[in-house]
Amino acid sequence: MALQRNPVQHPLCYLTYFRGGSLMRLFSLALLCSVVLFSFPSASVGGHPPDPSAVTQPIFGFRDSAAEAAIESRFLAVPDPKLAEQHLRTLTQAPHMAGTPEDKATADYVAQKFRAAGLDTEIVEYKVWMNYPAEISVDITAPAGVEMHGPTREHVEGDLYDDDPRVVMPFSGMSPSGDAEAEVVYANYGTAEDFEKLEKLKIDVRGKIVLVRYGQNFRGVKVFLAQQHGAAGVILYSDPFDDGWRRGDKYPAGPWRPDTGVQRGSVGYMFEFPGDPTTPGFASLPSLPDSKRISPSQSAQMPKIPVTPLSYHDASPILHHLEGPVSPREWQGALPFTYHVGPGPVRVKMHLKQDYRFRTLWDVIGRVPGSEFPQEWVVAGNHRDAWVYGAVDPNSGTAAMLEAVHGIGELLKSGWKPKRTMIFASWDGEEEGLMGSTEWAEQHESELGSAAAYFNMDVGDSGPRFGASAVPSLKQFVRDVTKAVSSPKGGTVYEAWQKVDQPGAPSTQSPGDAVGEARRTPAAPSVSDVPVGDLGSGSDYTAFQQHLGVPSTDISSTGPYGVYHSVFDNFAWFKKFADPDFVYEQQMARVFGLEALRMADADVLPYDYEEYGKEVAVYLGAARKRVESKFGARVLDMGLATAAAKRFQEAGGKMLMKQKNPPRDVARLNQALRSAERALLMPEGLPRRPWFRHAIYAPGEYTGYAAVVIPGVNEALDKGDVERVRQQLAVLTAALERAAKVLEGYR
Repeated sequence: MALQRNPVQHPLCYLTYFRGGSLMRLFSLALLCSVVLFSFPSASVGGHPPDPSAVTQPIFGFRDSAAEAAIESRFLAVPDPKLAEQHLRTLTQAPHMAGTPEDKATADYVAQKFRAAGLDTEIVEYKVWMNYPAEISVDITAPAGVEMHGPTREHVEGDLYDDDPRVVMPFSGMSPSGDAEAEVVYANYGTAEDFEKLEKLKIDVRGKIVLVRYGQNFRGVKVFLAQQHGAAGVILYSDPFDDGWRRGDKYPAGPWRPDTGVQRGSVGYMFEFPGDPTTPGFASLPSLPDSKRISPSQSAQMPKIPVTPLSYHDASPILHHLEGPVSPREWQGALPFTYHVGPGPVRVKMHLKQDYRFRTLWDVIGRVPGSEFPQEWVVAGNHRDAWVYGAVDPNSGTAAMLEAVHGIGELLKSGWKPKRTMIFASWDGEEEGLMGSTEWAEQHESELGSAAAYFNMDVGDSGPRFGASAVPSLKQFVRDVTKAVSSPKGGTVYEAWQKVDQPGAPSTQSPGDAVGEARRTPAAPSVSDVPVGDLGSGSDYTAFQQHLGVPSTDISSTGPYGVYHSVFDNFAWFKKFADPDFVYEQQMARVFGLEALRMADADVLPYDYEEYGKEVAVYLGAARKRVESKFGARVLDMGLATAAAKRFQEAGGKMLMKQKNPPRDVARLNQALRSAERALLMPEGLPRRPWFRHAIYAPGEYTGYAAVVIPGVNEALDKGDVERVRQQLAVLTAALERAAKVLEGYR
């Protein structure tokens, strides 16, 4: 029975009205609702109330939307900006890089809050291979009279956090130890196209130290390409054109990167596989004998050449004294001189001594057992470790998650129980290579075969602009959730999202947005609704979506953020520039928690495979154009793949009708819905990257963060390998046929 619009606005009043049965009950309705409205906490703290029609409209996946709306209203009233501020202040009081005592202290704090909310909580340990810096130096050795000794200590006048002796010096996670002294070549962003441009300019990088600026692709891809081209070492730096004073006032006057600010980060080859580099595909448990691990020197994840980051303060004298050809004009950054590509006459000596060993990580896992479908897990996670203080990345997400858990805890105290098991996870070791989430997912691969969803939040809040990425079956689900949450700007989060992210609107992506890529433009943008991005990599959904086929989403709220992975990403910066009143923290707690709550309690899983099929059809249309451009119109027949995508879309449309009119017993229906996503996994994985098993999405081999859609086909096209394209089209067709058959098989 469809719900009807009710003039009585509050969801509990609506529930009484809807279920009242007799008109006589309406005479007491006004009195009841007056009691409810004055005794029930408001859900609009820190923002305007949502449109009442949003909470009384039918909620996809629920037979009784009014009852669900009442539960959601109770949840939405709980997340508290002041408590979020307390969480963030506590979590960021000390640098807490993964594996340190300070990191363990944050694990204990999160576990305490999980237990206080009533979650069954454990701290799970993993033993992973990772490095801390022992000695890091970069010196200019030529020409005579030019001096630079780096890395310069990060410092600005007035910052209260940058002189803590526990602040780790700038370094690159997963870089090997090594010494290199050579002439320097400037390679712009270090993309495949940039290295091709150097070849056309007759610039040979073999034996040289390559200087590249952050941006355009994942830092590990820059290193991978430099290594392939024979470089002796790599220096990464943040150019003020992308991440500094050209964007606006630099910290502490504004939010942008100051001269000495350095972006730390892992350069491990996570596009090969994430997680512990010695245990691809299985969990790195403390009890695992060394004989079961692969040697770090043999791991495909480990770079072979030394890598380290510098500030633009330290990179400037290197660039200033380069000669050789003037750089292509699009390579010009914002330092006040003309950029040249080299090589030389500047020579640089890199000295890197890394302290590699097996170190302990601590994941915090909190569970609420499901009352009806305990084997169907709904997992929601955020990582906790940071390169330094991590106020934005990641602990704005941790603070928001703790307030979401606070809301779930209040529901538990009232006697509510979720239908599915809810798991909240505080991951460790994400910064080094998505370690804590990957190891946990690999450990629980069999149980996650029945999981309903994974919800990710990395950067919770660096500003007011909401964004999301998701597997296509959950894109409308995310939009619907945001329609039920109030925005500090007024109206709902969805309405605020609509105003700034209309299809075709110009991008204002800041350097830190790549972390969770929640605002990346989708490969098949919707023409009728706010765009929800595609999932590539760079955050903790990777193992769930691309290795195990668990439908996933990723959310964030962003703004000008020029202190990514630096000492200046601290509580003072956050309080001044990101969210002074913590109202966006409250918003993100509500959206994140409501995703988990709604999925855990849905009668029918709220997936949309029709939208999925439509997006795949767009991907194939784009691939067809690439095929014709590279090989001609008659070389490859894409008819079978196109037909399979159409079959998948049509099966999704028919299933959508059944989801809207479900039978009384929905177990088989939900089983089919869960199985369809898993059917898109390729047992053999991607060519040369078998850990990545999803036929529709993977991180790009040459992008790292950004998604490559139908990756087997598109990466074969990148190589110009017609036989591999043909083979991968067959693999894709088989995956789409399997998924369609699963949906069609439900009767």
